Amino acid sequence: MDSEGQFGKLRRWNIGAAVLHFVSGIAMVALSTDMTVPVMTSFLKFNPATQSLVPDQQTWFELPLGILVASFLFLSAIAHIVIATVYNQKYNAGLEKGINKARWVEYAFSSSVMIIIISMLVGIYDAAALIPVFLANVAMILFGWMMELHNQTTQKTDWTAFIFGCTVSIAPWLAVGLYLWSPGSAGNPPTFVYWIFFSIFIFFNIFALNQYLQYKKVGKWSDYIYGERAYIVLSFAAKSLLAWQVFAGTLRP
Repeated sequence: MDSEGQFGKLRRWNIGAAVLHFVSGIAMVALSTDMTVPVMTSFLKFNPATQSLVPDQQTWFELPLGILVASFLFLSAIAHIVIATVYNQKYNAGLEKGINKARWVEYAFSSSVMIIIISMLVGIYDAAALIPVFLANVAMILFGWMMELHNQTTQKTDWTAFIFGCTVSIAPWLAVGLYLWSPGSAGNPPTFVYWIFFSIFIFFNIFALNQYLQYKKVGKWSDYIYGERAYIVLSFAAKSLLAWQVFAGTLRP
């Protein structure tokens, strides 16, 4: 298939993904309960009775979980429709060079919201913990962008950004895993949270595998556009899986 034919097909794929994400987001808002999750702050205060400093935990604000889940679906829908319309020429030009900046911008926000939701489902509510979890995931995505950007000017693939991205990506999953297995606690999260942890963890790693195969030019991945189609499918599958697992586990009426 020639480049124009491939680009036309990709444009249809992006439009289709935009529609599916948007419909899923609307359904999530319409069908979800009004369940909220707290964002907490924890400071120290002096207890005169014990003459010691003790934690003073307060609820800073609450987030409606259904809206939070729908937000990453809407972010993806917006990104795909922008790619298919006003950004399409730049998108196609980037693909010819082996880079898609729009993908990394969208993932920096949408996948970071996803990891925040997973964190909250295991009980990570403190703002001081949620902020670095969010930013560590953003850093992982930006290293993916840097991998593509850096290798625009190299004769041989430089894996430095890829390795750094994989390294920093460990932090959010370690934090979630610590709360999921609850060392020293008799309580455990519900079963559906374990399914979310394992399924989305696997998907996040498949994204990294997709980039690895692109740069190793393994089989069909020797065509960068094949890898781009894989990103679109993976993105829709991962976001849909998380959204509807959360809905089935805690948001259904």
